[in-house]
Amino acid sequence: MQTDGCGQQPLQMEMETEEEEASIPVVKEPPKIHRLDESVVNRIAAGEVIQRPVSAVKELVENSLDADSTSINVVVKDGGLKLIQVSDDGHGIRYEDLPILCERHTTSKLSAFEDLQSIKSMGFRGEALASMTYVGHVTVTTITKGQLHGYRVTYRDGVMEHEPKACAAVKGTQIMIENLFYNMTARRKTLQNSADDYLKIVDLLSRFAIHHINVNFSCRKHGAARADVHSVATSSRLDAIRSVYGVSVARNLMKIEASDNDPSSSVFEMAGFISNSNYVAKKITMVLFINERLVECTALKRAIEVVYAATLPKASKPFIYMSIVLPPEHVDVNVHPTKREVSLLSQEVIIEKIQLEVESKLRNSNEARTFQEQMVQPSPSSAIGSTKDSQLNSSVSGSKSQKIPVHKMVRTDSLDPAGRLHSYLQVKSLSQLEKDSGLNAVRSSVRQRRNPKETADLTSIQELISDIDSNCHSGLLDIVRHCTYIGMADDVFALLQHNTHLYLANVVNLSKELMYQQVLRRFAHFNAIQLSDPAPLPELIMLALKEEDSDPECNGNDVLKEKIAEMNTELLKQKAEMLDEYFCIHIDIHGNLSRLPVILDQYTPDMDRVPEFVLCLGNDVDWEDEKNCFQAISAALGNFYAMDLPLLPNPTGDGVQFYRKRKPFGNPDDEENSTSNMEGDVVMEDEIDHELLSEAETVWAQREWSIQHVLFPSMRLFLKPPTSMATNGTFVQVILITLNQFLIFLAYLKA
Repeated sequence: MQTDGCGQQPLQMEMETEEEEASIPVVKEPPKIHRLDESVVNRIAAGEVIQRPVSAVKELVENSLDADSTSINVVVKDGGLKLIQVSDDGHGIRYEDLPILCERHTTSKLSAFEDLQSIKSMGFRGEALASMTYVGHVTVTTITKGQLHGYRVTYRDGVMEHEPKACAAVKGTQIMIENLFYNMTARRKTLQNSADDYLKIVDLLSRFAIHHINVNFSCRKHGAARADVHSVATSSRLDAIRSVYGVSVARNLMKIEASDNDPSSSVFEMAGFISNSNYVAKKITMVLFINERLVECTALKRAIEVVYAATLPKASKPFIYMSIVLPPEHVDVNVHPTKREVSLLSQEVIIEKIQLEVESKLRNSNEARTFQEQMVQPSPSSAIGSTKDSQLNSSVSGSKSQKIPVHKMVRTDSLDPAGRLHSYLQVKSLSQLEKDSGLNAVRSSVRQRRNPKETADLTSIQELISDIDSNCHSGLLDIVRHCTYIGMADDVFALLQHNTHLYLANVVNLSKELMYQQVLRRFAHFNAIQLSDPAPLPELIMLALKEEDSDPECNGNDVLKEKIAEMNTELLKQKAEMLDEYFCIHIDIHGNLSRLPVILDQYTPDMDRVPEFVLCLGNDVDWEDEKNCFQAISAALGNFYAMDLPLLPNPTGDGVQFYRKRKPFGNPDDEENSTSNMEGDVVMEDEIDHELLSEAETVWAQREWSIQHVLFPSMRLFLKPPTSMATNGTFVQVILITLNQFLIFLAYLKA
């Protein structure tokens, strides 16, 4: 090994040593824990309590209500960032308490932690005013009863900036917050570009105003002469809602009450108002007070939304005001920094009982929607213009026929067993309805689903409903009520999740049972599907008989089929009055079916199954025994309305083969690009019947939509699964195992 001239180690050895030292990991000591400065702690806490300007307004208004105020006025500038001023006529603040007024955890509401179990005031932690002083400039002006003058003092970072100064004041307290979030640059910049902060404050005051009806509320922008919220004390809550939210809201509200006094389940009282079927809004409005606190409860809100979506058409967005009173020891108020949420004892039970009461109220109250009429007097010029327009429209419509969508095209030969029967479901235009039946027919045609009070006094119906209730499987009921729909596993089974388990559910069986139960529960109270063209019963029965015939080309039994069709038609005509009154199945004197019942809103049965349904009414109903008769008709309706497989095959996957065009065997030009099927026809490889395929895709997509958005929401509300469903394959639990478990299972089988 060579060395340099001075006898030193080689340079290569020095480099290797440096690399070895660099490769040794440097052990870092754990960071030292230190105590945060008190001002930093307080500012962090303030950011949690006062999240937006509306948070500060809520805290101040609640303090005013705790002070027994009868008048509360709010003034806001720049959405609350520049100025928030809340004035009340409450009992005021004592002079001796002013020095510690804005210190953290100073309060007059409680003195021991155990007091939280019986707390009735809205404030209790003593953090609101303190938090405001850490993110804004706070000025308090107050006077108590018996004082000759008031006092004004300013606060910053929880302490007084000077001694209280005597000043002129009116009864109560005025708290002013200026330059909110002046020392929180990021949050202030975020809120400066938000135009809805003032709207949030207006909404907050509106909610307080309809609950505290003995207090005057006002809210206005700084410098504005007119208040955006102005309510006066009243003895009627409905009057308060009318003055704040308007006449259109108040006139469409229904009073609702619910209570429970069973210590083993729940103890509560609820009173409020909910909107009826005539109320229309783009979003839900829910005002909820629990033990006089304005709070939010996502679970209760969602439960009520589900009821409205399943009960009223088009998933109506309701207006809801509810006040729930519970024993103070059943409410935990200390679960959220802004007190926006509370935790309730037996919350699930309370929500379920309120949900059932809302559902019952919606069913029992509205038999028809109300429409406001307005007479319009046309001017001479508008009359002339309308005449010209009508002439122009008639000439255009006469010259060019309107194209019918593919999924609306039907065959018109009702004697063809493969014929489509959707034509019987075409809806007439409004003008044609007015011409045919007048204004009363129009009103009845737009009535929404009704399910009024249970007036089914017939003993047989009560016995059938009692059988459903007594035969309900409690375990399956829990799954149905609380399951989550995942998707369709195949054409028949849907995949559901309940807690940590997965289930396959037969939607055909479930829908049959649901429809059957709904028919009995809505007995004699149905809306109607009006068929545009009455369907002749003899032709429908003949269609069903031909479809049942194993050899449809054999005409030897046609005379017998016609005789059966004639006898069944006469039988159903004799029972037409009862069918119409109890089940909304209307058969006219000529033996034509013209009306069917609505069992679930937003769902129309597959009209291809009408012939089978009519034949079932004629053959399978025991008309002599009342209970058996009603049960058989309800079961027939349940089978007819069930979400069974469409007659057209599923066009996905291999099902597309059914939609390839076919030609009779023997055409030599088609041999190269074709194959022969078992019937001897030639299946064209590259040619698809796109019209039929499009119709099939529409039918199957509509079925899947109905299963997800109609069937399962309705099941959660109405279905009581019978015990037979636990063993007949309607519900099948999916067992998920790990790879190790699977290998152990295989080893066990081999052993």
